[in-house]
Amino acid sequence: MVKLYYDLHIHSCLSPCAEDDMTPSNIVRMAHIKGLDVLALTDHNSLKNTPAFMQAAGQYKIIAIPGIEVCTIEDVHVIGLFPTLEDALGFDEFIYGKLTDIENNPKIFGNQYIYNERDEIIASEPKLLISGALISIDEAYEKISSYNGVMIPAHIDRPAYSLIANLGFVPENSMFTCVELKDKINEQDLVQNNPYLKNCNVIYNSDAHYLYEINERDNYIEVENATITDILNALK
Repeated sequence: MVKLYYDLHIHSCLSPCAEDDMTPSNIVRMAHIKGLDVLALTDHNSLKNTPAFMQAAGQYKIIAIPGIEVCTIEDVHVIGLFPTLEDALGFDEFIYGKLTDIENNPKIFGNQYIYNERDEIIASEPKLLISGALISIDEAYEKISSYNGVMIPAHIDRPAYSLIANLGFVPENSMFTCVELKDKINEQDLVQNNPYLKNCNVIYNSDAHYLYEINERDNYIEVENATITDILNALK
């Protein structure tokens, strides 16, 4: 088995709440300095910086997983991780059509920059990406799965924008098999109060919006082969 140290929830400067220096290349370089093996870029409701991110990661032999953080109609945040760029961009086209037509105001919400593989700004996303998409949690699970992805409820131990905070409980008919926590000390209480979680894998991500927030070399996934497919199967 291979131990892969990871951070699977990171925002680039495409997310308006992230710093402008969170460019695809800067994220990869910081992860390389910290000794991480696997990264996922998970901007709010968009995967448009993923191609540049994956090219940058290839230069440092870091496994780059295409990802997204979907903001559902219930204001619950969920992560979607995909096995290929093709799958990811297919979902990106779908979710873009589910966004409300609210224009981003950079002075209020922040910039939404799209980069190329040379870490140059090539566009600015006009739609506000942090608004809720017109898709429910159940629909997000089904649609992400239809693009061969894995859906993971994000930071379920946080007091806002999380499954438990917003719904008050974990629905018994849930289909997900992995959840994300911000803090390991919360795991025991959450599992005790939500029996469904006993059957779930748990991962710990940074939800980084600043370069210094990216995970240190602390959390790892054990897989037979160092591939995206094996990593996603381990999360399942």
